[in-house]
Amino acid sequence: MTDKTEQDRVLIFDTTLRDGEQSPGATMTHDEKLEIAAMLDEMGVDIIEAGFPIASEGDFEAVRDIAKQSKNSVICGLARAQLPDIDRAWEAVQHAPRPRIHTFIGTSPLHRDITKLTQDEMVERIEATVTHARNLCDNVQWSPMDATRTEHDYLCRVVETAIKCGATTINIPDTVGYTAPRESADLIAMLLERVPGADEIIFATHCHNDLGMATANALAAVEAGARQIECTINGLGERAGNTALEEVVMALKVRNDIMPFTTGIDTTRIMGISRKVAAVSGFAVQYNKAIVGKNAFAHESGIHQDGVLKNAETFEIMRPEDIGLTATNLVMGKHSGRAALRAKLKDLGFDLGDNQLKDVFVRFKALADRKKEIYDDDLIALMRDSTADEGNGRLQVKFLRVICGTEAPQSADLTLTIDGVDHQVTAQGDGPVDATFNAVKALFPHGAHLQLYQVHAVTGGTDAQATVSVRMEEDGKIVTGQSSDTDTVVASAKAYVAALNRLLVRREKGKPDETAAAV
Repeated sequence: MTDKTEQDRVLIFDTTLRDGEQSPGATMTHDEKLEIAAMLDEMGVDIIEAGFPIASEGDFEAVRDIAKQSKNSVICGLARAQLPDIDRAWEAVQHAPRPRIHTFIGTSPLHRDITKLTQDEMVERIEATVTHARNLCDNVQWSPMDATRTEHDYLCRVVETAIKCGATTINIPDTVGYTAPRESADLIAMLLERVPGADEIIFATHCHNDLGMATANALAAVEAGARQIECTINGLGERAGNTALEEVVMALKVRNDIMPFTTGIDTTRIMGISRKVAAVSGFAVQYNKAIVGKNAFAHESGIHQDGVLKNAETFEIMRPEDIGLTATNLVMGKHSGRAALRAKLKDLGFDLGDNQLKDVFVRFKALADRKKEIYDDDLIALMRDSTADEGNGRLQVKFLRVICGTEAPQSADLTLTIDGVDHQVTAQGDGPVDATFNAVKALFPHGAHLQLYQVHAVTGGTDAQATVSVRMEEDGKIVTGQSSDTDTVVASAKAYVAALNRLLVRREKGKPDETAAAV
């Protein structure tokens, strides 16, 4: 990496579809993965880690199909340091115009103890597996999992081994979010200085957010010489998540004066893909999330409002349009037509085909009959519901009527369509939502445990839609469901059913191999 232009270019490696999907409950369908991969490709992501092919047949098929549809991005498949894993990864990614194999092994004392390998035995394993991967593919990435807790001398040794065996990218993962910015930078600098051949390959940084420092740690690594950042949309990922793509990309753009690095990301596409990932994963973006949170460009303080009105730069370090947020004068209501709806949705980052628009327009009209004005957040919720599982799953809510109050017994009269056949029941519970969930369970018995039930208003006003999120667990499988409606109980029923539909999909596919920890 002697050319200055190359050194100043930071590659963006997105692992939303692999590490992000490992977040409990964030499982995505095959079609959702393909759609997100296409969006990542279009926005300029350099490398897409599409999945862990040996984990399950569904994972393999998703990586293979993403590889086949890719246009610009390198498509990467994850593999443990085992020859069958590497062969399976290559079988999936070989269809891409630009394939990559990413193989890893845990090198810290804690992980060596799990594998029962001595330091020498692990080096032999690295030699065999990286060599095998390089014989299949000329683009090989290798990761020493839990690198930040690996002894420095041994880390240098295994990195040197991987480079000698043909690895073209060395990723240094902070697997458990343990490091801090100075330490992150020092680690990269130490490897560049001590490891022979380090200046001929690309170093990557992969940070988790357990201590809230993932973005800072990634940027510190870049300043020290790393030229690839591994990240996810919205910071999705296990535990506290991964480095957020939108945060590092916008930090490099806004503070280019002190961090003179560039990426190939079209930042105007950030908001659209953020909303898409939130919708399909069921993980809502927190209001105060940097860059893509609902309040990221909101100002309530009088001093702030006055300053923004006079000069936006007083309290905004970036423009909303930089990330794809645009303001329009179109007010949506019951008299709005398809052309206006299409234009508005396009402004919000949703580019719909004719058939999609037809379906969404019907839903829009139904909502407009119940609400006088349709806000942007209402349309975003509408789009989320239009891609949710409940409409295409085995279970669908057809009719719901509840009786509640201080004196009347709380009961729910529910008609649930199961595999195309309508079933009806009346059930009671401790409140209308509990009665509704009891009715669903009476018609479709299951052993899933409800871990989370959450409600928030999409907009203000008494006619606001409520977005309901539920998380359910069954035999170690965790799924989420979301739905919105002006009737909170109806939204609750649909969210509950959406989660059950996702659970059924996971039952049918079987539980994937869980032995691949987040790198």
